[in-house]
Amino acid sequence: MKMIHLITTAFFICVMIFSNTFAQTPVEKRTNALISQINPKQTEEKHLVWIFFEDKGNQTEQYFINPLSVVSEKSFQRRAKMFKEGNLLSYRDLPVAPAYINSVEALGLAIRHKTKWFNGVSGFANTSEITQIASLPFVKQIDLVARLQKDYQEIIDVTIENQSQPFVTYKQGEVNNYNYGNSFTQLNQIKVPAVHNLGYTGEGITICVMDAGFNRLTHEVFADMNIVATWDFVNNREYVGDGQGGQGIGTHGTQTLSVIGGFKDGKLIGPAFNSNYLLAKTENTQSETPIEEDNWIAALEWADSIGVDVTSTSLGYLTFDPPYPSYTWMDMDGNTARITVAADLATHIGIVVVNSAGNGGFHSTRNTLSAPADGDSVISIGAVTSSGNRSSFSSVGPTVDGRIKPDVAAMGSSVYVASASGNTNYTTSSGTSFSCPLAAGVAALILDANYTLTPMQVRDALRNTASQNSNPDRLLGWGIIDALLAVNYFPIPVELVSFSGYAVQNGVMLNWTTATEQNNLGFEIQRRTQDNEFYPIGFVNGNGTTSTPSDYSFTDNTAISGLNFYRLKQIDLDGSYSFSNEIEVNSDFNISHILYQNYPNPFNPETVIRFSLAGQSFVSLKIFDVLGNAVSTLVSGYRTPGDYEINFNAENLSTGVYFALFRADNFRQIIKMVLAK
Repeated sequence: MKMIHLITTAFFICVMIFSNTFAQTPVEKRTNALISQINPKQTEEKHLVWIFFEDKGNQTEQYFINPLSVVSEKSFQRRAKMFKEGNLLSYRDLPVAPAYINSVEALGLAIRHKTKWFNGVSGFANTSEITQIASLPFVKQIDLVARLQKDYQEIIDVTIENQSQPFVTYKQGEVNNYNYGNSFTQLNQIKVPAVHNLGYTGEGITICVMDAGFNRLTHEVFADMNIVATWDFVNNREYVGDGQGGQGIGTHGTQTLSVIGGFKDGKLIGPAFNSNYLLAKTENTQSETPIEEDNWIAALEWADSIGVDVTSTSLGYLTFDPPYPSYTWMDMDGNTARITVAADLATHIGIVVVNSAGNGGFHSTRNTLSAPADGDSVISIGAVTSSGNRSSFSSVGPTVDGRIKPDVAAMGSSVYVASASGNTNYTTSSGTSFSCPLAAGVAALILDANYTLTPMQVRDALRNTASQNSNPDRLLGWGIIDALLAVNYFPIPVELVSFSGYAVQNGVMLNWTTATEQNNLGFEIQRRTQDNEFYPIGFVNGNGTTSTPSDYSFTDNTAISGLNFYRLKQIDLDGSYSFSNEIEVNSDFNISHILYQNYPNPFNPETVIRFSLAGQSFVSLKIFDVLGNAVSTLVSGYRTPGDYEINFNAENLSTGVYFALFRADNFRQIIKMVLAK
């Protein structure tokens, strides 16, 4: 018995040691903010929460194989400004794992929105359901969704009688191309008419206006607006107007949209009236909690997937709806509010994010900003009167970490807008809500003039040409926008349509084409050395100034056998210059067959594909899209030695990237071609 007792005691000691060694205290996945709001006695009370996951599941490879299932070709074109081609789609872009979503739904979560960038979902759950969800191994964190109050002034809606004005002049002797009516004052202050006279009206740029809904899209000012897509993130539907069972009134959105993109000759014209528009309803004006941050983030991700270039948000968010703890001015550091983080993420993939600075007014010792205007990469907009003085309601900086905010300013007092009271009515409204769309419209004009610019370059162009760029302050940042100077801040390059090269006998032939040349002295051809430095190998004179296409060529007879890297240094008549993209040419003279880069590239809709055969071969030349689908067979059969040219017409294909696959017996080569319609 004594032996049995000792064995039994030893067994339980081992079990206890084993349990203490391997048992782990459950990790608390609920944030302090969530825990503080949970009332243990009210277990059935619903909470609006974020559920964030550890990873994106084990089915992610399919998205990299088929990237267009995640974001559009337009989004990829915009991202190409920011990253090398192979990095256009990141892990952050991949959808939330469906299995994880199904699991939390099965435990009771009523899902509102999904977020790819933060890898989670938002929705309603009670205390018991939250506890069960927290036990799932793939759940990383559970937090409150911020319930935020609006930060724009109430609008005094004074209908103005229908009236028109004669054409007005921007400067003596110069007549504007458009009759701006009563909107001339707000546009002329920031030099928009002068930019319109240059032909830049926002064409080809996609803008997302995120606001409280748009209840008067039948207004005459929207008759010619190209609205690409709409979505109501409050009521989860496509319709963004009032009624039809949904919550929210869209007067504010109607007005801000008219400021940025409306067009009615003699009445009201927005700076970017020729742009494409995405309309996102993100605020419920009828609720004590007008907006939750998940609406705004969901709208931003939606706009990215379609291919947005510029966002305009005339809402600022600072105070949480009671009883939730509030953001304070001390949280305006660019890193605390989740919507600010989302805004900065958007700029990282090429989206120009423009936001009202807020209507917090002046404070002598601290900022009065509202998120996401505190974002490092967000272009936040202050407001001025028609005479150029700061509007009393306009928020001031700096951010808590010492950055100057707002960035720039535009007219925000008594701005001329479309009225939601009738299809032909107009009114004046005040707030940084209206200086924001003016500034966002100018950002679109800058991109219209030079689409290669990144969000930070657009910001620099706005800042460094504004009225107080030499002495920015916490009141109006770099000052009142000057659209004309901003458009020309980064020299508009000679429009290089294509730049390509291919190997020839003991050398490399370079070809390039320009669409127009406003200021072209010529091109210095540069080749990269082994120590990664470029040096000049030749010069080709330019055609000076011309509005017609020009073709150029240069032969490098000093090319090495192997890879050669080239770029063009385009020099203006005044001595300033800019560089082209870098191209790679394989001049391995031992290659028996050669497929040359198509010319021109990019092309629309025709291009020439050349190849050389060293001997008789069975040749196959096929065109594939980015999904690997064969869209055209150009050659299939035996060919004798020699040089060949094939004309490829892509008139029936959509804009995008295509690949030409060339086979000659056992030889195989691929080139990339860009169809830009």
